[in-house]
Amino acid sequence: MSQRRRRSLALLTSGVLALPLLTGCGAGDDEGGQAAAGQDIATTTRDKVADGGVLRWAVDALPDTLNTFQADADATTNRIAGAVLPQLFVLDAKGRPVVNPDYLEKAEVIEREPKQVVQYKLNQKAVWSDGREIGAADFVAQWRALNGKDSAYWTARNAGYDRIEKIEKGKTDLEVRVTFNKPYADWRSLFTPLYPKQVTGTPDAFNEGARGALKITAGPFGLGAIDKKTGTAALTRNARWWGRPAKLDTLVLTAVPRAERPAALAAGRLDLAEIDRAGADRIALARRDAAGKNGPGAGGAPAHGPGAALTPADATLSWATAFGVDEEKAAAETESRQKHLDSVKRYAEEQTALKAFTVRKSLEPAYTQLAMNGASGPLADERVRRAVARALDRRALAEVVLKPLGLPAKPVGSHLALSGQRAYADNSDALGGQDTQAAQALLADAGWRKGGKITEPAGAKAGPESEQQDDSKTPSGPGTGNDGLYIVGQDDGANGDPRSATEDLAESDTAPEGTQDGPSPVLAPAPFGAQQEASLLAQAAQVARAARAESTDDAKGVPARDEADPAKASPAPAPAKQPVRTSGGMLAKDGKALSLRFVLPAGPGSESLRTVGERIAGMLRKVGVNTETIKVADDSFFKDHIASGQYDLALYSWPATAYPATDARPIFAKPEPAADGSLLVEQNYTRVGTDHIDQLFDQAVAELDEEQSRELMRKADARIWAAAGSIPLFQRPELVAVKPGLANAGAFGLGAPRYQDIGWKKAPTAKDKKK
Repeated sequence: MSQRRRRSLALLTSGVLALPLLTGCGAGDDEGGQAAAGQDIATTTRDKVADGGVLRWAVDALPDTLNTFQADADATTNRIAGAVLPQLFVLDAKGRPVVNPDYLEKAEVIEREPKQVVQYKLNQKAVWSDGREIGAADFVAQWRALNGKDSAYWTARNAGYDRIEKIEKGKTDLEVRVTFNKPYADWRSLFTPLYPKQVTGTPDAFNEGARGALKITAGPFGLGAIDKKTGTAALTRNARWWGRPAKLDTLVLTAVPRAERPAALAAGRLDLAEIDRAGADRIALARRDAAGKNGPGAGGAPAHGPGAALTPADATLSWATAFGVDEEKAAAETESRQKHLDSVKRYAEEQTALKAFTVRKSLEPAYTQLAMNGASGPLADERVRRAVARALDRRALAEVVLKPLGLPAKPVGSHLALSGQRAYADNSDALGGQDTQAAQALLADAGWRKGGKITEPAGAKAGPESEQQDDSKTPSGPGTGNDGLYIVGQDDGANGDPRSATEDLAESDTAPEGTQDGPSPVLAPAPFGAQQEASLLAQAAQVARAARAESTDDAKGVPARDEADPAKASPAPAPAKQPVRTSGGMLAKDGKALSLRFVLPAGPGSESLRTVGERIAGMLRKVGVNTETIKVADDSFFKDHIASGQYDLALYSWPATAYPATDARPIFAKPEPAADGSLLVEQNYTRVGTDHIDQLFDQAVAELDEEQSRELMRKADARIWAAAGSIPLFQRPELVAVKPGLANAGAFGLGAPRYQDIGWKKAPTAKDKKK
């Protein structure tokens, strides 16, 4: 599994995005425009940040490996590497690469003909934690480990390293010259992070030596103890660090599931944690209660939480049962009442603690897209894919998720970059915006008509799959998000959704203007009986016709009541004709209704995706396209559906990259048939691609004129839009809970953290208070 595929899997299942430390190239500050949302990190000058202290920062899990180039590296692997290993280039607040002066004085292409040569001039103070200078030997060892020539190295990727011909020392020990056998535009992506030669020098050291420990580091922090029992990894200030020293003594990465983070924050186990919408709601409610904007519930308890849904009738019934004559029921109810009281008390105590926290907000370096499987079925026709795309109101979908949070709800206009990055340009005009008439015309041109005759068996699907869904791995029942197959009706009914606390937070004095409207994206339960309505009505009609046609008594052999001559009796009525099934207001073709399987994750962290899915289904319904929503377990969503092609429509996210020519090519590469008849798709899970798109990627990655390379990427993006395999919708929201007084940390947006500047603000002096 490649590193890009690992990133996508993390997004699909847990919502976590590793901060991208790989960077691109370019010049021109105005190119790409402004970032859609800036960083929200309480930027503070170092002189106002205290020296010392501990920060407990939430992660999803402790890493299985500390080697970022291995297949099982994850977001925590990358976070540790960012703090303890050399990062030659880092991303600024716009997601653009800049030289990291802690390691490099300069890096540039010094020759283009006959071969590309890049020269790195290292910071003369840069040393490994064992005292050895960072130098050419480290570059050489990493190149040999990652160039793909030695299969003994268990590497996840070799992009760029396979284009290097040789590495040698320059005129001084501080200079490293890298010569390429093929031009490589994304050369800045290489050697970040840079491992010491002790890790990359041999296959054994590379494969096993850096999985659980990094004995030699070269960052503002070093790696301390990793404790599997407590779920913590300690990063300690590096005494040999030559740059500005880290403000914190220790940074403790603590593994806490997202659903448990509000409680961990309240208990003091965490100071900094990325949270989901539910966690942000709790903090917003706690702050609102503290400000007196929300009245308390019964007994002074919060008017939300575990006790909020208890009605007076329920309370009376519970009391009556607990003090009733049935001792067994009374004992069980008394125990239940006590558990409920404990949970209410615990929730109230947590809310009291949470009111001190702040939710910092930005947009993640990732976008959510609607993917369309173009391998077979109706979506194999480009006209149908384009029609689906043009039925979507992308701005309305962005507003559903982002507007209640007070974040800018602007649709993403590129598959290959985000607003602020130099390669960004809105190329969506290559496909066209929302246009119901245009969508209907495309569908008609593809042969899909309203009111078409349906000859397929009831319940059959249009698309590459007609077999019955296997839900054996999917949790079911109330609260699991998997309420069964939902055939979308006339309306999505979302306008009645209640407002949420984070929406109220967006209306506070600190929220941007114009963000007050819009319902909270709450998932409405799927109606179990809707899918059976048509067949039940048809059965009822047949019964009625049979009753009218009946002309004999119930008893077998009883003659007709008029006792007419049997020879003159009327002939038996002909069997009732089956009604002709048509698609009605929906579309059909060749006897099949146009119905698309819409696969969505069922996990508790995917509520907003399911809400967006319902809105999309409603938009498609208006142009005659039916959808069948299938909710599946998170752990099977990617593996069993997206990667294997068992879907028609799906929502998932891709991380942004500063290297679209390198990192995005496998995502949009044209699938190729394998020798066994299967399809090699790399990471192109829509199975939609063209030779021209591939050629533009190949040209861009070999173009050393940075402006020309970016222009080739924009042309490729326009072609990707026109092919309509995937439709970018919106950047993902980034919500981070932060303890008071923490500086230079929070929602980093497109930028990378500067770990040595993170710390606790100094207490204000008397002079500061006077100001």
